[in-house]
Amino acid sequence: MQQQQQQRRMFTAALLALVFVLAAVSTTEAGKKEKPEKKAKKSDCGEWQWSVCVPTSGDCGLGTREGTRTGAECKQTTKTQKCKIPCNWKKQFGAECKYQFQAWGECDLNTALKTRTGNLKRALHNADCQKTVTISKPCGKLTKPKPQGKF
Repeated sequence: MQQQQQQRRMFTAALLALVFVLAAVSTTEAGKKEKPEKKAKKSDCGEWQWSVCVPTSGDCGLGTREGTRTGAECKQTTKTQKCKIPCNWKKQFGAECKYQFQAWGECDLNTALKTRTGNLKRALHNADCQKTVTISKPCGKLTKPKPQGKF
């Protein structure tokens, strides 16, 4: 009998503890005030507009471009960015114009050139790029089949 009374007391104590925890949680939740959502600060800053890349020396390699944007409340309205102009045949299309090229065509024996076409993949920094370009390069030496056998 004494054991049953002890079990009831433990059960009652556990039940009271549970009720107390639930009451504390609901009071805490009820006491929280809904915070007003922070209003998104609207910026009047415009998009960056970039100049073409100007090489530091020569007509290719490392250089800089200038960026500007408008807006009365902008912290920064001008900035300079490093850039690079490739020193190869691609520079004729502009460093900001990226093309997806097809495979090289067969060698034209009359001109000794082979060509391929590239379609504009993306234009960086609002560059004015041609939609399609064609390039040519010398075919190179024609390879002769190597003779079989040991020397």
